[in-house]
Amino acid sequence: MNPQKTLRARALDILSRQEISRAELKRKLAPHAESEEEIERVLNEFADRRWQSDERYAEAYIHSKSRKHGSLRLKQALAQKGVDEETVRAFLPDRDKELASAVEVVRKKFKRPPADYAEKLKQMRFLAYRGFDGDTVQTALRQAWTEEE
Repeated sequence: MNPQKTLRARALDILSRQEISRAELKRKLAPHAESEEEIERVLNEFADRRWQSDERYAEAYIHSKSRKHGSLRLKQALAQKGVDEETVRAFLPDRDKELASAVEVVRKKFKRPPADYAEKLKQMRFLAYRGFDGDTVQTALRQAWTEEE
């Protein structure tokens, strides 16, 4: 069996199990390839046939994670997976959806308003860790506990 066929079969096997970025697929195929050109041929073929798509991967990733994580965290995670920023930006949730997610996340985690400043800081750090920007954190904390009362 020729090596390119094997590499192609590996790529197809990987993509049949999960959607991944081009960079991740390249990394997974690298140990099994004889040359960089061989990997690029397979990756280009798969992209041309739309079997692998960074756009589709970014959309699916953001759709699955955006209810728990903010745009900053989503951008960082996808950048680590090799997806370019322009592609990511196209699928990020709008400001209102992100704010609603932040409110939902903080209410689920903490159940009640902060009793003191230290507790408020704890809630703010939690939302920041989840990838929400400072403005979203502030607004979400205001909305989460004023709407309930």
